[in-house]
Amino acid sequence: MRVALCQISVERDKKRNLRKVLEIIEDTDADLLVFPEYLMGTLDGALNKDYVDSISEPLSGEFVSSIIDKSKETGKSLVFTTFLREGSKVYNTSLLVEQGKLRAVYRKIHLFDAFGYKESSLFASGDSIVTCNFKEFKIGLAICFDLRFPELFRIMAYYGTNLFIIPSAWYRGSHKIHQWYALALCRAHENGAWLVAVDQIGKVFIGHSLVSSPLGYIYVDLGERERIGMTEITLDEVKEARKLVPVLKLSKKRFYERYYQQLITYKGQ
Repeated sequence: MRVALCQISVERDKKRNLRKVLEIIEDTDADLLVFPEYLMGTLDGALNKDYVDSISEPLSGEFVSSIIDKSKETGKSLVFTTFLREGSKVYNTSLLVEQGKLRAVYRKIHLFDAFGYKESSLFASGDSIVTCNFKEFKIGLAICFDLRFPELFRIMAYYGTNLFIIPSAWYRGSHKIHQWYALALCRAHENGAWLVAVDQIGKVFIGHSLVSSPLGYIYVDLGERERIGMTEITLDEVKEARKLVPVLKLSKKRFYERYYQQLITYKGQ
């Protein structure tokens, strides 16, 4: 499968960002295009509640519907993000669209309340794990800060996921690029799955959108400039990795289950 990593920067004007996305869809030939987090826009890399509330939309809004229409028109498939309004709540959301059909909607579970940020003041937290069959793969969706929670990815792997897609807006900072690499490679290798993490680029985001192989090495790294990177991935690497290192087969799910039950009622820290 041919995957396009769309490492781009966005600005505060939602309509200009939408036009940029539509042009990329029109001009890029791939089985699956993947865009970064905060695709609707940012305030020079930052967000505040007034801004998020002002540009958020339902699924029927112009931003999402225009992208779905372009997907149908061109026959392209993609993963992209939006600030999804549902009633009084706004979710940081990743969508999988296959040739004009909305196949999956993932609302970010783990909000970025770290390094001085408080994403929970802007968004509601999702409560559902989302996987979806796409061509020969089973895709599991996550967003950025989710990378720091291995249990999410292991559960998706138990459900048969062999390709993780993670749109991101990974901020620059001390050791942040090392954490980006380490977490992405670990999530792929510990589950014997491909991992595609597409990051924004700009003054405050690190770029370095990457593909990690199921054996835990960097297959693609786009560096620190705006660009579209193309790569081919196959199920053969997944099968080989899971044959060499059969962690899912050897995992003691029933053993762990009783400890998870204890944690549910555990009152300590």
